[in-house]
Amino acid sequence: MTDVGVWQVLALATLTALATGLGAVPFWFVRPNRRWLGVGNAVAAGLMLAASCGLIVEGHAVGAFGVAGGVLLGAGFIGLSRHWLDGRGELGVAGLHGADARKAVLLVGAMTVHSAAEGIGVGVSFGGGAELGLFISLAIAVHNIPEGLAIALVLVPRGVSTLRAASWSVFSSLPQPLLAVPAFIFVLEFAPALPWGLGFAAGAMIRMVWLELLPDAVREAGGRRPVALAVVLSCAAMILLQILLRTGA
Repeated sequence: MTDVGVWQVLALATLTALATGLGAVPFWFVRPNRRWLGVGNAVAAGLMLAASCGLIVEGHAVGAFGVAGGVLLGAGFIGLSRHWLDGRGELGVAGLHGADARKAVLLVGAMTVHSAAEGIGVGVSFGGGAELGLFISLAIAVHNIPEGLAIALVLVPRGVSTLRAASWSVFSSLPQPLLAVPAFIFVLEFAPALPWGLGFAAGAMIRMVWLELLPDAVREAGGRRPVALAVVLSCAAMILLQILLRTGA
């Protein structure tokens, strides 16, 4: 496999997006309720923190200044979005209302920004060769499954159906196929934006964890100790997955 075309890039990037929906599969067999909220939010926080660290490391390798600036912009974006949503009054989305709806919008928004950065990464990687692009696509597809789980862990205990949670997970990854193709075609133009995009996604997820997931986790779980344990274990598992994917390069 030495040559690659636009349609191959689009197909592989689409598969990475669809893989995100697999994160909701466990909830076909186990139906959590709101008592799961504390642990679910803590696990989602750990997965998102680990993903953010991976993005920062990856972005630092291609542009330290860009990734640092992106982190600040991403954190500010989530803060402003939260303020704007608070001023919108009663919000309804996916059958959720009020604070639950706001969390859903912020979470899916943060993960969508994350997916946009990854979509650029897929397209740029194919510019460096078909084999590299294929590996990066497969690695992101595997990486997307626990990210879909993070979304489902927040949505399903709040009453969202498993199918709808899977749909929102896939929706959050749609920027991957949408941006992978133009990034592949215009790789030289997109490459300088990659560290900014990676940093922006990381900053958005970290701010989301700090503002929404961790406070809810501590309140619902009834203390910091179970939350800390869940965050550490889920974060460690996600980091281990990232290391395994990178060592296979």
